[in-house]
This record gives sequence, C-alpha cells and structure tokens, in this order.
Amino acid sequence: MEHTPIGNSPLSSSRLIYGCMRLSGLKSTKAVAATLAATVDAGYNHFDHADIYGSGECESLFGEWLAANPSIRDKCVITTKAGIRFADTPKQGDPFRYDFSANYILQQAEASLKRLQIETIDLFLLHRPDYLFHPEEVAGAFEKLHKDGKVRHFGISNFRTSQVELLAKACPMPLINHQIEINLHQISSLEDGTLDQCLLHNMTPTAWCPLGALAYPAWGNTFSAEDEKRIETEVQRQAEAYKAKPSQIALAWILKLPSKVLPIIGSTKPDRIREAVRALELNYSKEDWYRLLEARNGLRLP
Repeated sequence: MEHTPIGNSPLSSSRLIYGCMRLSGLKSTKAVAATLAATVDAGYNHFDHADIYGSGECESLFGEWLAANPSIRDKCVITTKAGIRFADTPKQGDPFRYDFSANYILQQAEASLKRLQIETIDLFLLHRPDYLFHPEEVAGAFEKLHKDGKVRHFGISNFRTSQVELLAKACPMPLINHQIEINLHQISSLEDGTLDQCLLHNMTPTAWCPLGALAYPAWGNTFSAEDEKRIETEVQRQAEAYKAKPSQIALAWILKLPSKVLPIIGSTKPDRIREAVRALELNYSKEDWYRLLEARNGLRLP
C-alpha cells in the first residue's frame, strides 16, 4: 500500500488507517489476532486508538497482540486519543465532559502506554475540544510528554479552526494531524476551512467514519429518503462504471481531496479490510467527484 508522511514528521502512514474501536466486540483473542493480521497483510501500518474505546479494552487487546508480534512495532504507527470523560467517573454524579487539564492528559497518556505495552506513543491526539481548555496548560503537558520520551508527535481531533490556531500558537512543537469526520453525509470540513487549514499548516487530516450512512444508515438521519436514494443511485452507477463496490467509491471520493486525507477503516471483517484497499487503485475522475457532490447536495453548483 502507498505510504505518505504525517505532517512534517518522519512518521510514514499507509494511505488507509485501521481503526481499532471495535476490537473489544470480537469474541476471542484469536479473532482479534486474525483481524489485526489481516490489516498487516493488506498493507496497513497505522493503527488508531482512543483511551475510551471499549473503556480501554481495545488498547489492551492490541497491546497483547503487539507483545506477541514484537517485530511489528518498528514498522507501525500507533495513534491514540484522550480528553473525553464519561459520566459518573471518577465519582458518581460526574457529568459527561471533556478534560484537557494537564494532569488528566498526562494520566491518560500513561494509562494508554501501559495498555498498549509500548514505551512511546507515536501520535497523541486530543479527542474533542474542551470548551474550558487553556492552551498554555495543554502545551505544557505536551512538552513534558515529549521531553520524557512518552509521545513523539501531537495532533487534535474534531477541533474548530480557531481552536487549532489557539493551541498551535501555544505549543512548542507542530500539530501534525487533525482527525475529523468526513464522508458523503458530512462535508463541513470542505466548507468551513478545516481542510484548507490542514494544507496551510502541513497537518495531515484523517477521516473517521468515512463511509457515513453507507455503513451506518442512521448516520444520515438529517437526510430525507429522497436524498438518500439520490446519493445511493449515483454511488451505485459509479460502482458499476469502475467495477467497484459502493464503499470503494465512497472512499475514492475522500481520497481525491487535495489535502491527502487518510480514511480510517473500522471493520473487523478481514474481507472488508482488504476490500477497502481497492479504493486506492481506482483512477477516480474529477468529473465523477463533482457528480457525486451534486447528487449529495441535490442541486448543481452555482
């Protein structure tokens, strides 16, 4: 699989990332090993985690697999995220919230390192913006993690452009990655300056839920049945023209973006993990990209 640098860092990521959020839903460690082996065989070298996935179990399962396959560590990129706190933790009655306090960032990075059974996190992201965060406090936590050799590089997830600028100004190191939702049902990053900012600052964008309602119909619940049918019809037409699957067309549409978005593939089924790679082989045209945008919007461009 083709690789690309992440931002201006020496990290080199496969063009598709494997998202580990559903590993805890597998029935056995044997199934986890089979799924992760399929990703490596298909050419994925970048694995996306978060402290909250499976309440930490996803990181632990991956860590056990990695410990059993130590030769993979030097060949892979491990991303994890922190900053979301569930309700009733640590105390009963605590609200669901976001927390970018220095103590919490340091605590969660340490916990992820232990679960993943690694010495250094390649890429550490803040998961969702804390409305009460202080940029200098976050920068201090980042600096300590980097100085102590616990995190190599940093980024953000689901931030507004203004929040990115605030944090970037305070940080002594560059933010090299912005993880955001991009799919046919969610294109705000194309219109609000987020992807433009990634190009301007050499931040690599990564896309969570890249299939949107094609994989999870409830995801498109703001779209009418007529809207969904129009999108589905054009995706299917293109799939037939390219001799591809609808999911591969949806991925090709994202891969066409000039900011070189890296889609995150979250299926635990080896055949779907392999199928996604075919999207990289499609000679997807600008004309078909705009046809699908028009179908998505329900009107031609002005």
